[in-house]
Amino acid sequence: MISSCNLINIELKEFQQSDFDRLIQWVHTEEEMVQWSGPLFRFPITHQQLEDYIHAEHRLVFSVADIHTSQIIGHAEINAIDTVQKSARICRVLVGDEHHRNKGYGTQIIQELVRYAFETVHLNTLDLAVYDFNVHAIACYKKCGFEIISYSKNNCKVGESYWSTYTMRMQKQR
Repeated sequence: MISSCNLINIELKEFQQSDFDRLIQWVHTEEEMVQWSGPLFRFPITHQQLEDYIHAEHRLVFSVADIHTSQIIGHAEINAIDTVQKSARICRVLVGDEHHRNKGYGTQIIQELVRYAFETVHLNTLDLAVYDFNVHAIACYKKCGFEIISYSKNNCKVGESYWSTYTMRMQKQR
């Protein structure tokens, strides 16, 4: 288990091939996929796409488990890890099972990713991107200490719509 905090009810586990089908089942539409993964995958997600994904460099991919039940409830990633600049990007965070949403798991996942990035990978800066309509995620990220640093209007085309993105950043506290 990665966490040592008593208030954390989740643990990060290495994302493996045995997790592929569960993740695929959580993503029902192209819009859900893009909201979760940005432009990385093509809908529908396939085993081959996930195989390529887990073998990419500079990426740590996790399944998220409830420590009390051992049930996998989500997915998360630390990407674009730059050990020279000591920076990375938190991305592809998903509380997959709808029954586990709005229960504080998202905040715990972000807190664990931040802790892991700063304490285990020894990074100093984390950023993330979030679509401007995802108000729950934005509130979660702010609660965890991220600040909005930029806004990109209409930078992602999904179907016939354009989505806009905030970039948020956090620095390690010294």
